Amino acid sequence: MSDQFNIADRLRQSAQAWPHQKAVVFPAGQDRQGRYTYSSLTFQQLDQESDRLARGLIELGVKPGTRMALMVRPSLEFIALTFALFKAGAVIILIDPGMGRKNIIRCLAEVEPEGFVAIPLAQLFRKIKRRDFPKARLNVTVGKPVLTSGIDYDWLLGKEWTPFEIIQRDRTDPAAIIFTSGSTGPPKGVAYEHGMFWSQVDLLRDYYQIQPGEVDLPGFPLFALFNSAMGVTTVVPDMDPTKPALVDPEKIIRQMNDQGVTQAFGSPAMWNRIGRYCEEHDIKLPSLKRVLSAGAPVPVHVIKRMRQTLSCEEADINTPYGATESLPVASICGREVLEETSKQTATGAGTCVGIPFPGVQVKIIRIHNEPLESIEQAEELSVGEIGEIIVQGPMATREYFLRPEATRLAKIPDGAQFWHRMGDVGYRDELGKLWFCGRKAHMVETAEGPMFTICCEAIFNQHPRIYRSALVGVGGKPQQRPVIIVEPEQGDFPQSQTARKQLTEELLELGQANALTQSIETVLFHKSLPVDIRHNVKIFREKLAPWAERQVT
Repeated sequence: MSDQFNIADRLRQSAQAWPHQKAVVFPAGQDRQGRYTYSSLTFQQLDQESDRLARGLIELGVKPGTRMALMVRPSLEFIALTFALFKAGAVIILIDPGMGRKNIIRCLAEVEPEGFVAIPLAQLFRKIKRRDFPKARLNVTVGKPVLTSGIDYDWLLGKEWTPFEIIQRDRTDPAAIIFTSGSTGPPKGVAYEHGMFWSQVDLLRDYYQIQPGEVDLPGFPLFALFNSAMGVTTVVPDMDPTKPALVDPEKIIRQMNDQGVTQAFGSPAMWNRIGRYCEEHDIKLPSLKRVLSAGAPVPVHVIKRMRQTLSCEEADINTPYGATESLPVASICGREVLEETSKQTATGAGTCVGIPFPGVQVKIIRIHNEPLESIEQAEELSVGEIGEIIVQGPMATREYFLRPEATRLAKIPDGAQFWHRMGDVGYRDELGKLWFCGRKAHMVETAEGPMFTICCEAIFNQHPRIYRSALVGVGGKPQQRPVIIVEPEQGDFPQSQTARKQLTEELLELGQANALTQSIETVLFHKSLPVDIRHNVKIFREKLAPWAERQVT
């Protein structure tokens, strides 16, 4: 292994090993017959293009550690610029454009970018809000400049390629600041180091046995980084990555078939839509052998539908468990879910997320809402006891950027190491499998004891007319009143008072049949539960709680 830990060096290794293999394929349009046309770069071309861009960034004034906001749509240019920024030693700031204008301004102002590599609209936005970004002097427009500087992508490319020496980085040097989805509070900037990216690549490659020459369609743009580091071709999907629940299944399926995609990553919302479309039209995906889905527990019906689309006997859908601060942690395959754990989930056992990755340690500790100054202060629980999930491993991030209090709350010192508190609750079973029971912040604290969202919601989700549900607490802790809010399947929302009463009685009957949910006496109906932007699947229960309080008072 190289002594250099700049993650961009992994691209160079791929370019040397597979120079003429396609690295990135981008849907450039459609011809008169409606067939896709594609643009592409080989690994050698991607390596050389990012070399030229990196040299241009350095000439612009980028130095090791310079914080640069990257706001470019998924494209050949996005991937080339990502590696170019790494090669130049910059720290990339990645903001989810779907988090809303106020959150974008707040997050960017918090990390104080020294420049923007961005589309014209984002550059115009920067100029209008320039008082919020006083340090942003190194700016590059990707696209036709409009009322912005003349420094653009072509300017960065400069002259013909000549060998470029990647800026040396150590394992612990900063590489990126990636913001959380904000599903349980304001988004926070997670500080990524180059060594963490290396570890993520190795963990994912080795666990899933991903081979060079495979073809991946990633629904999350940054996953192209992992692909290029593994010798895997990236097919940029024709979709808005901020709206996976609105993906056009026909477009994705055509791309998969055009390019012989062997692996695809997407949120449960994306696969829910594609799986339903495939089931309705009796479509198989013959080249696909590995589906990955993360961001929230993947519903059993999604796993079942996606497995039915796969033709290869060894093909499956895998659901890695983790978070922006620590990914991956554990994984389980669809076959195991359907054959072994789904029945337990339906009765309130939580969602099994599988066995931890090799080299990743997981502990369950007693739930605590304050910082823990050392691991000795954490009480480890026995098998089967629900508590906080904490993890340790080379992929776990060390801190939130400029958020010392948040860091102190989320990290537990352990000598020279540390444990990351996932913010989730769960337990380990007698086989060592990890079970997820919900977010700690979403626990409903009643006079009879705590109620855990994922465990309780699964019981009501068994009703064939219910798409998903959310458990919330009304009133003050620890005397909260549990309320279940349900989102019926499309076309099944009860329109009349009689229909609503009938469905309510059926749901309460389900709840009464299980000791975990016998205390729930109130059912509310919601046409579309609020969810996070990134995955379109994490339910904003903290927004639903005040709504529920207004409904029942």
